[in-house]
Amino acid sequence: MKLRYTIFYVEDVAATLAFFNRAFGLETGFLHESKDYGELVTGETKLAFSSRALMTSLGKSPLVPDPQRPTFEIAFETDDVAAALERAREAGATVVQEVREEAWGQTTAYVTDPDGYLIEICSPVSGTASPD
Repeated sequence: MKLRYTIFYVEDVAATLAFFNRAFGLETGFLHESKDYGELVTGETKLAFSSRALMTSLGKSPLVPDPQRPTFEIAFETDDVAAALERAREAGATVVQEVREEAWGQTTAYVTDPDGYLIEICSPVSGTASPD
């Protein structure tokens, strides 16, 4: 087994892909002609998006994320959290937490995307090397 996809259920897949491109510099790897499914180039595990309308048509009942009560987050690691946060803010992300130095040796900031998903922007933890 290997983790292959993380799929967010969103209102507008194409707009979400464009947001992640502007906010985090991620390229679109695939967008189905129906515009109901798309993927970003993120390495071996894909960050993908499916429209809520498609999931509903498949008999699922996707919820809308609640930014005040998140159930998970994704994290993007960078050496310059402040610059990455500013880029995300300019792309339309909602800032949840400004840049902060954490006690465990990491710099963090948090935003939500236009659909309300929680995204951490973080540095490597001090003393650890990034796998890239």
